[in-house]
Amino acid sequence: MAANDPRSNRWSGMGTGWSITSTMIGGIATVGALGYLLDRLFGIGPVFLPVGFIVGGALGVYIIWLQYGRGEGGGS
Repeated sequence: MAANDPRSNRWSGMGTGWSITSTMIGGIATVGALGYLLDRLFGIGPVFLPVGFIVGGALGVYIIWLQYGRGEGGGS
């Protein structure tokens, strides 16, 4: 297949979409798991688990912004 093939151009953004999706899921799951472990360690109810989900989502958005959101303009 040639590089200019229109069939390959249809799927050009698919890799970026999967990368963004997996970054969000990974951030939420990882920091949420750390929150769960803190809850178990301290023997308290689900306090750090929801905090971990929120912080993980925020970190996921920040990482995605670092990878894709800065743009090519270069600002300050």
